[in-house]
Amino acid sequence: MNAIDFYFDFASPYAYLAAMRIDELAARHDCTVRWRPVLLAGMLKVTGAVPSPLVPLKGDYVLRDLQRTARHHGIVYREPEQPVRLLLNAPRAMLWIEQKHGEDAAAAFARRCLQAYFAEGIDIDDERELRYLAGEQRIDGTLLTLGLRSETIKEAFKRQSEEAMRRGVFGVPYTITPDGEPFWGFDRFGQLEEWLAAARAVA
Repeated sequence: MNAIDFYFDFASPYAYLAAMRIDELAARHDCTVRWRPVLLAGMLKVTGAVPSPLVPLKGDYVLRDLQRTARHHGIVYREPEQPVRLLLNAPRAMLWIEQKHGEDAAAAFARRCLQAYFAEGIDIDDERELRYLAGEQRIDGTLLTLGLRSETIKEAFKRQSEEAMRRGVFGVPYTITPDGEPFWGFDRFGQLEEWLAAARAVA
């Protein structure tokens, strides 16, 4: 089955909104999703961009837009206490789960972490919270903690972010279709659907 690469940062609210819809979108077009956590801060450093909530004038609009967009799509959204954070433990935990339990378990964990952070106010950079969330999937929390702290996993996360940038990924959410067409932003999901539908028609 064709796969869509879905790049996201656990700290990005727009990536959270996209994450709540990407699987059902892909299923409508007989595609699967490869969930790819990346570090947005590294991409912003390369591009010279600034996180939207920190941009004068634009920041206030973005906070309003997030609430409005979430309501429009029927997604529960709760503004985190810190609108801009560097979250490293969740993506590292996800990559460890992917290595030990497979891609489906890792994707389920990512979805649960995003919901916990953006809908329930849970700090997903806290190892105790991550152990609890992993436990919901019957994943050993002690092994998870050891895994996310390992240099192997830290290096894997770094490589994944670097590989994403080599593919042209500069922000999140970012999707790349099975035939290589890139789409940046949750607001491009309509165009993404059109592209996938056209590709199916040709096939």
